[in-house]
Amino acid sequence: MENLLDKESVKRVVKVLNDFDSNLKVEVINSSARTAADAASSLNCEVGAIVKSLLLRTDDSFILCLVSGDRRCSLNKVKKIINKKDVSMANADQVKSQTGFSIGGVSPVAHLEKIKILIDLSLSRYENVYAAAGHPSSIFKITYKQLIKLTEGKEEDIV
Repeated sequence: MENLLDKESVKRVVKVLNDFDSNLKVEVINSSARTAADAASSLNCEVGAIVKSLLLRTDDSFILCLVSGDRRCSLNKVKKIINKKDVSMANADQVKSQTGFSIGGVSPVAHLEKIKILIDLSLSRYENVYAAAGHPSSIFKITYKQLIKLTEGKEEDIV
C-alpha cells in the first residue's frame, strides 16, 4: 500500500500544520475515518470531538462549515449568518475543485481556493478535536483554540 503521507493532498496539510505549529502531526489510522462515527471508533474518542468539514455552496461562493461529529449543520442558520438565500451542500466535484480533497478526507486547512470558514460552537466542548488531513485515513489532533487560529474561522452556532 502506498504511503499516505506521500499523497499530495496530505502533504499540503502537513506543510500548513508544520508552518503553524511543528508539534501538530498528521497520523494515519488503520481504518477509514470517512464518517465521524468511524473516526471516533478508530481514535477511541467521542464522536463529538471529530471535526466534520462540510463544504456549502451559495449563489456566488463556497463556505466551509466545521461541525462537531455528533451534530448536524443547519443550512437555515448558515443562511442567516452569511445573509444568503441559497445555500446547499456542494457536490463531490465542487468539493474536489475548491478544496483539493475528496469527500471523507476534507481538511479544515490547505485548500486550493481561499474559503470562508464557520466553526460550530459545539466543538468548544472539547479541548482537543480531530480533523481529516487530506485523506479518509489521515487525521490530525488539534486544540479547539488552535483550530480557530489556524483556520481563521468564525465561531458561530450553526447546528
